Amino acid sequence: MSRQIFRLKLKSTYEESEKVPDFVDDIQKKCNLDDELSGNLMLLLSEAVTNAIEHGNELDPTKIAEVEIEISDSKIVATVKDEGIGFQPSEQDNPLAEENLMKDRGRGVFLLKELSDEMDYLEGGTRLRFVLKRD
Repeated sequence: MSRQIFRLKLKSTYEESEKVPDFVDDIQKKCNLDDELSGNLMLLLSEAVTNAIEHGNELDPTKIAEVEIEISDSKIVATVKDEGIGFQPSEQDNPLAEENLMKDRGRGVFLLKELSDEMDYLEGGTRLRFVLKRD
């Protein structure tokens, strides 16, 4: 399979984030992704897009969240870019700390780190990149 790239631009509203499942379903069909890999991509991309829209762009519908998915034989590289001021992962509370266990928020970054094979924040935290390896 040759390298394939898929792109999606979303206004920063929750309604726009609802386009992610159809986007991932389309990628799954075009690239023959198995259900487990597709499910992980869906979960991680949904989390990354929600963070970009909610925290990065602060639900400002004039700001855009940009998604790029690059598929090759060996891996999936996903990037999500927002127009916010940036993010410092070191300032994120530990969701496993006792005082945070009952909070209903704050697990997204942890989830992204745990389920992806690689994860980086680039451009001052306005671009998230994660990798899923294909077996």
